[in-house]
Amino acid sequence: MSEAERMPVPGLRGDGGWDIPDRLNMAAQALAGPGEALALIDMTGARRRDVSRAELHDRVDDLARYLLRRVAPGDRVGVLLGQGVDCAAAHLAIWKIGAISVPLFKLFKHDALASRIGDAGAALVLTDAEGAALLGDLARPVIAVRAGLPGGPVPFADTGPEDPAVIIYTSGTTGSPKGALHGHRVLTGHLPGVAISHDHLGQPGDVIWTPADWAWIGGLFDVAMPGLALGVPVVAARFDKFTPEACAALVARAGVRNVFFPPTALRMLKAAGQAVPGLRSVASGGEPLGPEMLAWGREAFGLTINEFYGQTECNMTVSACAADFAPRPGAIGKPVPGHVVEVIDDHGRPTQGEGDIAVRRGSASMMLGYWNNARATEDKYRSDWMLTGDRGEWDGDHLRFKGREDDVITSAGYRIGPAEIEDCLLTHPAVATVGVVGKPDPLRTEIVKAYVVLKGGAGVTAEELQNHVKDRLTAYAYPREVTFLEALPMTVTGKVIRKELKARAAAET
Repeated sequence: MSEAERMPVPGLRGDGGWDIPDRLNMAAQALAGPGEALALIDMTGARRRDVSRAELHDRVDDLARYLLRRVAPGDRVGVLLGQGVDCAAAHLAIWKIGAISVPLFKLFKHDALASRIGDAGAALVLTDAEGAALLGDLARPVIAVRAGLPGGPVPFADTGPEDPAVIIYTSGTTGSPKGALHGHRVLTGHLPGVAISHDHLGQPGDVIWTPADWAWIGGLFDVAMPGLALGVPVVAARFDKFTPEACAALVARAGVRNVFFPPTALRMLKAAGQAVPGLRSVASGGEPLGPEMLAWGREAFGLTINEFYGQTECNMTVSACAADFAPRPGAIGKPVPGHVVEVIDDHGRPTQGEGDIAVRRGSASMMLGYWNNARATEDKYRSDWMLTGDRGEWDGDHLRFKGREDDVITSAGYRIGPAEIEDCLLTHPAVATVGVVGKPDPLRTEIVKAYVVLKGGAGVTAEELQNHVKDRLTAYAYPREVTFLEALPMTVTGKVIRKELKARAAAET
């Protein structure tokens, strides 16, 4: 057995059960440790700035004093901030006082922000000048990241592991995005998988970073908060546009040793022939990489990329770990300790054949439920199993991903719900009906493809419809291709048959 295999797995007791106390506040968990220790490496400005745990905690208390005058425990508070000290402090301050944070993405436009803020009932939104301009009159924007209010340390709210802490919105195939509500145990639930996917994160000299925004679970809970909780310095830096050259330069300047790269970032590095030396671990998740990408990773990084698997509702449940076992081509990895993962049949029974990938209730990273959506929560479960919506099968003790059951589009690392784009396009006066699907793409995995039927006599260009989505929804989820049709394939009840549109899009590649 290797030295790495003998290391204790964070978040778990010695017997393999979850190490979760009766009273738990996620902010206290992330802020624990020596005050002089390095917490964040801020690369968002012209120069590197090191932020100690004591400085971060002071910033958290400053914000917490401000929030205590305006919100109560259980209130929802939006966070519309990019990677940075202010973003980390905002979430931690909200959790510290017992309120619920709602991560929001700077690339969201009016409609996307409106649906999430409205559904969450956010009392206010912590942001900056750029974010305030995006919000307009949607919510009360508060630029309070440096409030400067006098006062002593703010006590941590007396919260338990099941008390709500954060709502993270996830794309779906029908209706508006659903808010996955997580309790204060969610950080503990991520620690085993994050540590394992980085060949036991927490080794001397480890420094972690991801180009993924902290508005998503992959940035906030796969990197930022676990890094703090494990005592690993976290680099804050997100490019306006990811480039292989800027990525390699940042890794060198910040001394990054551990990276979570979304698959699209890896493909861009590979296409550019960009090596990134000096890394100890590279983790990737969101979609399978394939043997060719793994082979390239060994050349470019001098190590084996560890794939992991999860979703917003229950994350970091399966992972590879090159320090412990050799990767198996075509497989994601093994279930992470603490999580019980199975492939189940239609009756909810484990099967060795192809079936639904499911996680048994009890995983610490599993959501409490969908915010204000009991029906969707009920539909997510089959008996004691949470359905991931993905299909898989076992290869010994390794899990193979076979494909998604739903119509969610995976593009450049983002999971995009077609329904939200369809709803946006239908607000254009020229559009009669529309169907949105993912079209295979070698770089982004899929692109958003829209099939549009116009109203009689209406005239509009594809570019106009693309801009309509960019201006109202989000800049990354607009349809990169628009095809006009006389009619869409429909069921007898009037629903678009996306399966036929997906087959048509695949034939166009």
